[in-house]
Amino acid sequence: MCTRYALEKDLPELKDIMDAVMRSVLTSKFITTHGRPVITAGEVRPTDIVPVIAPNSKGLRAVFPMQWGFLAKDNKRTLFNARVETAGQKPTFKEAWRSRRCIIPASYYFEWEHFKSSDGRTKTGDRYVIQPAGCTVTWLCGLYRIEDGYPVFVVLTKEPSAQLGKIHDRMPLMLSEDRINEWIDPASDPGEMIRYALTEMVIEKDITNKSD
Repeated sequence: MCTRYALEKDLPELKDIMDAVMRSVLTSKFITTHGRPVITAGEVRPTDIVPVIAPNSKGLRAVFPMQWGFLAKDNKRTLFNARVETAGQKPTFKEAWRSRRCIIPASYYFEWEHFKSSDGRTKTGDRYVIQPAGCTVTWLCGLYRIEDGYPVFVVLTKEPSAQLGKIHDRMPLMLSEDRINEWIDPASDPGEMIRYALTEMVIEKDITNKSD
């Protein structure tokens, strides 16, 4: 599961992305309509509006502001994650899985430890900061669509690596930077690209925050 991540404004690899999203006409429309700014630094939470990489009308890689969360079919819930195992079949996600894939840039993401207590209930423990080994930017894979004229996205999750399975039973799907163009290409096969998912992570306990 992924419901928190961070953006570092001084990270050189993210500077062009942040500059591009602030130039977007859509950013101004989001502010005018929703009264909320695009988050370009700090901790990102569900329903925030953030920079996302997706194809433009010409099929070229571009940066857009998007809001985190799909409205569910019952119009009563907002969905923030989608499972790679079922996204291609579920009505909420299958169209986006086929042709509307995106990349959400992050410095790193957060995950809370989940464990069984003595009474058999699942408890939440420490929060961890997680990032692919050898990377300074974490490229989260997602799906997007248009709701009420504005783009929204979800983060894809998969079975965890053995390393992360000790903390949580899911992990976000992440790719290396050189796979971004292929992932967002509507003609590519997302199922085939899962094999390139990054699984070796650097995991550190977040001593600044223990609660969700």
